[in-house]
Amino acid sequence: MNSLELAQNSTDVDVLVIGAGVMGIYQLHRVREAGFDVKLIEAGSGVGGVWFWNRYPQARFDSESYAYGYLFSQELFNEWEWTEHFAGQPEIEAYLNHAVDRFDLRKDMQFNTRVTSAVYDEVTGTWVVGTDDGSQLRARVVISATGGLSVPFFPDLPGIEDFRGESHHTGLWPTTPVDFTGKKVAVVGSGPSGIQVFPTIAAEAAELTMFQRTANWCTPLNNRPITAEEWDDLRANFPQIRDTLNRSVHGFLHELNPTVSTDFTKEERREFFEKLWQSPGFSKLTTNYADMTTNPEVNREFCDFIADKIRSIVKDPETADNLIPKDHRFGGKRAPFENGFYETMNLPHVSLVNLRKNPIVRLTETGIETSEGFQEFDVIVWATGFDFGTGALSRMGVVGRDGVRLEEHWDAGPTTYLGFTAHGFPNLFFPGGPHGAGGGNYPRYGSDQVDFITDSLVFLRDSGETVFEAPAEAEAKWMDMVNTLAPHSMFSKEHSHYYGANIPGKPRRFLLNPGGRGKLHEMIADVVGSNYRGFLHTPEGARSAELVR
Repeated sequence: MNSLELAQNSTDVDVLVIGAGVMGIYQLHRVREAGFDVKLIEAGSGVGGVWFWNRYPQARFDSESYAYGYLFSQELFNEWEWTEHFAGQPEIEAYLNHAVDRFDLRKDMQFNTRVTSAVYDEVTGTWVVGTDDGSQLRARVVISATGGLSVPFFPDLPGIEDFRGESHHTGLWPTTPVDFTGKKVAVVGSGPSGIQVFPTIAAEAAELTMFQRTANWCTPLNNRPITAEEWDDLRANFPQIRDTLNRSVHGFLHELNPTVSTDFTKEERREFFEKLWQSPGFSKLTTNYADMTTNPEVNREFCDFIADKIRSIVKDPETADNLIPKDHRFGGKRAPFENGFYETMNLPHVSLVNLRKNPIVRLTETGIETSEGFQEFDVIVWATGFDFGTGALSRMGVVGRDGVRLEEHWDAGPTTYLGFTAHGFPNLFFPGGPHGAGGGNYPRYGSDQVDFITDSLVFLRDSGETVFEAPAEAEAKWMDMVNTLAPHSMFSKEHSHYYGANIPGKPRRFLLNPGGRGKLHEMIADVVGSNYRGFLHTPEGARSAELVR
């Protein structure tokens, strides 16, 4: 083989990981422990992913801290003592930095580096990845751990670039604190981030207005400190906790409620709903009646219960009515968890604009004009969510086999295998991508994917082959499952970002795994049990190359 061919077959790294979020960090750790030469590149200046960029006041977990964090190391679990059941962003970022430094991962990370292209070289079976500084990296395997919440969405409003005051998206929050003291502030959006940040801004601002397109079924987070006794119990029971979380269908420690609503009287159900209202986080869904998402009558009953709670807290009847959803049931969208949001609506300097009744016409240099008038603002906070699932992957300039561009391949909606790879894009993985999670505690689904990806690369290396690619028929089987079960999901096609409903023009395709962890584990077992039959091969031009150099 001549020197040119040798140069073409050479790589900078075996594995290139993109993104230093929760899954990117874990992926780097796993592949490095497996003996691969690996590098991680990250667009930001630090680790954390969504917890690096979303640093707005009161950004926090809505999964229990100890259920969200890493489970691969009991020592890490024991030594990091979360202060709250639902930790805030500063503590989360500190935890992820601690994990990175504890396992000496930072030496293999490169920050302030954004991917601009990733092109598959069919001759050598490698990826050529371009970055925003004009440099290129050649890798045998690319793992894009960019997640589903990494591309903030801004609405297409006339004059949005004309506003001359401060303007911040919750998903791109500055590292320096934003001062709202004595200012007129608008919060556009009433999803999870808008609900979280609103009370904190109200405590500082002279005037605060929320512009709400869609009301949500917000319920209390019910956060509190973790006691020393609770920590002793958590540490003592780590093996059982890890086992439960690794098997749980939703990735929480909550025990599923096997009872159905029709076994109880209306009065008993009302009493049960009151207990749920006082319960922490997602337990309001995971420990609810087994038929909550399938029985429209009990769902309506629970919605009526929440509506009554809203009316009992929010004093102005019109405001309360505007805060009660009319277009979807409980669970139809990812419900936010609040901490003082409804009480904040009672403050004299706080107001709500219902954009269904009073839409935004345009922005000006000094404020927001709606169909009913104009308001001046010093600061606008865009709490308008993300281009979920496909956002980052479709913007990285990914080109697979036969010159197929990923964004064009997914033009009518994404097609994947197991939610983290796609036929036609060999040796490309994207844990946390479309169809990857089932709507529960994301890191538990993501860890399943990272573990399988790593095990697959080890098998690939040991087999002597160099390329992993999902066969078309395997992808079709997975997508048949997604498309068959998606209509039975509790999420609303018309309203949920899990269908891309928040992005104008985006195809309404389900972006989660409706079969849940059970189906994911089943299909992983099938491919492993077949010794990856049909998944592995080696391009002719890469016969002399090894996965590990």
